[in-house]
Amino acid sequence: MDESNNPQNRKSRRSNVLMSASLELSGASLPVKLRNLSADGALVEGDKLPVEGAEILFRKGDLAVAGRVAWSKTRHAGISFSSKLQPEQVMRHIPTPRPRVKPDFRRPGLKTTSLSEQERQFGEQWLWNSRLD
Repeated sequence: MDESNNPQNRKSRRSNVLMSASLELSGASLPVKLRNLSADGALVEGDKLPVEGAEILFRKGDLAVAGRVAWSKTRHAGISFSSKLQPEQVMRHIPTPRPRVKPDFRRPGLKTTSLSEQERQFGEQWLWNSRLD
């Protein structure tokens, strides 16, 4: 599908994303899903994508970059930008990753906590009453 997945074919590092964007072609706006983005281009997914070689205007939020369709297959297309984006322009459209939460696999109830005097007395009372039954 995407021949640019091969690192030897890449001009610059691409960041995987899943966002909405649009391609403007002949005055019409075509909504697409942005799959990855770099300083040199983007991978988009959508219906009725322009043919290879078509001149387009790529829009993502306030970013608008002229480019052309480098390749197109089924629902995916590679966009080559006419001018290289600055790193700040690329990173502004890439969300910061959420911090990973380290799972806590301890069994509940095995963690010792300090009991109040009232809780300790209740526990002792319960223990002695349950042994009599």
